[in-house]
Amino acid sequence: MAVNYNFTIRIHLDDTDEQNGALRVIPQSHLKGIIKTGTTNFNKECAEICSVKKGGVMFMKPLLMHASGRNTNNRQRRVIHIEFSRGVLPESLQWGELMKIDRS
Repeated sequence: MAVNYNFTIRIHLDDTDEQNGALRVIPQSHLKGIIKTGTTNFNKECAEICSVKKGGVMFMKPLLMHASGRNTNNRQRRVIHIEFSRGVLPESLQWGELMKIDRS
C-alpha cells in the first residue's frame, strides 16, 4: 500500500466557531480514499465542528471530508490554508504552486 504524505495546515487568524463557519469534519473519512462530491450527506454523518481560537493551528489530511458552515454572526473567519505533499504528479499534471525544499 502506498503511503500518503499529503497534509494540510490551517493557521487561524480569527476565532472560528459554529456561528462564523468553523470547519466541520467527518472523523476518519480520509481512510475511505477519494469520495465523489454529493455522495455523502453531512447532515446524516457524524460531523464534528472544529472550533479554533485565533492563532490556533489545525492539521488535517486533505482527503478528510470537510465543509464550512454559513457565517451567521458577521465575524471574520480568516484562515491561512497550506497544503504539503511529497508526492510527484504524473507528467501530464503539474502543481499550481511548487516550492522544492533543499535537504542539504
